[in-house]
Order: sequence, then structure tokens, then C-alpha cells
Amino acid sequence: MQTFFLVLAAIFPVVNPPGSALVFLSLTRRASAKTRRFLARRVALNAFFVMAGSLLVGTFVLNLYGISVPIIRVAGGIVVAVAGWRLLNQGSHKEAETPDDVDKADYKSMAFYPLTLPLTTGPGTIAVMISLGFSRTASTTIMGELYFVAMILLAAVAIAASIYICFAYATRAERMLGHTGTEIAVRLSAFILFCIGVQIFWTGASELILNLPTQQPAPVLPKPD
Repeated sequence: MQTFFLVLAAIFPVVNPPGSALVFLSLTRRASAKTRRFLARRVALNAFFVMAGSLLVGTFVLNLYGISVPIIRVAGGIVVAVAGWRLLNQGSHKEAETPDDVDKADYKSMAFYPLTLPLTTGPGTIAVMISLGFSRTASTTIMGELYFVAMILLAAVAIAASIYICFAYATRAERMLGHTGTEIAVRLSAFILFCIGVQIFWTGASELILNLPTQQPAPVLPKPD
């Protein structure tokens, strides 16, 4: 179980289900409790498939299109930072832009974007899972590799379950915090989301800068007599 707990400790802070639940709550303010639980279930399921797909086929897709992990971090960091910046300016007042007659079908279109990607399982999570996918071949036996993958998928199931619990019961946290406390928590979560996006972008940009070819100085030719 050491692999399970190590993977869980690596992914949980990146996904941050409790912090993401407040963002989820601010984006689904007009939804009913039944619709919110439906969305929480869909987001949790989508998040699991994103993590599993990144682990199993992420390396193949990157090699197929010639995309490197630093590029994924740079592009994803920009998306996460923009989402965090918008939410930081809007706060929990985003519901003012949402009409009163929003139904389940309208919220269903938000289940994958932006609720699952990039707000819940963003580029940071994808980069971690792809990195684990690169290291899964380190096992010397096929059974060892299968066991390694199974433990990672089990950790992904645990993360998805925590996402559902935090999202489905986010209103309880709102009642405990109150209107002012929820507004502060949403702004703080948005700022942390913005910082995570900047950090992901900087990590990818730093790797790209380090891989830049260094230009060798031109040799000095002796002057002819």
C-alpha cells in the first residue's frame, strides 16, 4: 500500500477537493440540491477518467503529437491562471449573471468544462499522472507493473470519491461559514487557483528555458599574413 499512499499524497494537494468545492459552489449557485449532487457525481466520474486516461495513454498521446510535458504545463498553467483571475474578480457574485430558470441541461454542459477541467483536475494533475505513466515501466516484471498501475488507479478512485463528497455537500460548508465567510473563502480559493496556474506555468517555462540550446561562440580565425 506504500505506492497507494504516495500517489494519494502527490495528487490530493493538486486536486484540492475542499478548495475546489467552494469554486464549484459559486459556479452552481442557482442549481438545486439534486442538480448539484448530479453535477458532483459527473465531475467525480469525469475526474477519474481524466486521471486514468492521463496515466494509461498520456505518454502515447504526447509522443504521437510531439508534445512535451513542459508544454502541457505552460499551456495548462495559462488556462488555470485565467480561470482563477476571472473568479477572483467575480467572487461568489457570479450567480448574478445566471438566469433564474437555469435547468439541469444547462448545468450538464458545464460538467466537463470548466468544472472538471481545468478547475478540478487541471494540468497539474495531468502532468503528475503522465509522470507516473513514464515511471510505471520501471518495474522488472509484468505483475509488478500491473500492481503499480492498480494502486495508482485505486488512489484515483479515492480522489474521485473525495471530490464527490466535497462537492455534493458544499452547501453545508456555506451554511457554516455564512455569506461573508463564503465570500472570503471563494476569493481565497480563487487566488490560490491563480497562484497554482502561475506556478504550473513557471515550472514548465523553467524546464523549457533550461533545455534551450546554448549558442557556442564563433571561433576566431587567424588573420592572413
